Order: sequence, then structure tokens, then C-alpha cells
Amino acid sequence: MSNSDKTSPLMSSKEKAFLLLRSALSKKAMEPVLVRLIGLTSITDYFLLVSGTSAKQVQAIAEGVLEDAKRNKIDRLSAEGVSQGNWALLDYGDVIVHIFRKPIREFYDLEGLWAEAPRESFPADIRKEIDLAAEREEEEIYEDF
Repeated sequence: MSNSDKTSPLMSSKEKAFLLLRSALSKKAMEPVLVRLIGLTSITDYFLLVSGTSAKQVQAIAEGVLEDAKRNKIDRLSAEGVSQGNWALLDYGDVIVHIFRKPIREFYDLEGLWAEAPRESFPADIRKEIDLAAEREEEEIYEDF
């Protein structure tokens, strides 16, 4: 795939990944990782991986990403697993979004399978949102005690 992907000619793969990540974060997705696969595989430019705490949250994140992508005229090639809520895969060609329940993400360990692939850093606004989500999650854990 190239940055001039025909589905969204004015948006680079990386910009598309950040837009889809913002959508996922708006539904409280956690632990995002953007794996850069350019030059390592021909299937996609990026894997975007995020986690949800429950099947309902995985579904909500996936539905939010699907809606925002459609609104932004980002064509989807396929969507798998959304209704099951364990692992949703949303294929946008140059960006493939994986939304996992935490134990499923740990079991399949895509980050480990693609350990040689570089991880992209996030812009400051996204990083701030990720940090705030991590703080909220930590507070919720302590409230359970």
C-alpha cells in the first residue's frame, strides 16, 4: 500500500491511523500501539492495536471507529469480529485496526509477532489523551480495593 491509497487520496496512511486512533480513544480504548509495517509486508502500512475491558467496550470502540471512518470517507475493505466483542479487525487497506479484549490481545501477542517493526510515536494531543485514559484506569483499579 502507498500513502496515495485511492480510498482517501488527501490523507496519508499515518494521518488515517491517527484519525482512527482518535475515534477509538473517544470510546475509551486503552493501550494503543501503532506498528509501522511499511517495507516489512505488502498487506498494509500500519497495524493500529487498542484494547477494551469488555466485549461491549470492544464493540463500542469498533462501532465508533466504523462511524468516524465512514463520516470521513475512509473506505473499509472488511470488518470482522465486531459482534463477538473479543477481537474486532477493521481493514482500511493501508491501516488495519485491531481492537482486543485485554486477555485476547495478550494471547495473540501481535506486538511480539511484529517485534522487529518500529512503533510510531503519537502527536502531543493524542499522547495527552492516552495518558489521561491510563490515569483513569489506574484510579478505577484502586477504587476496587
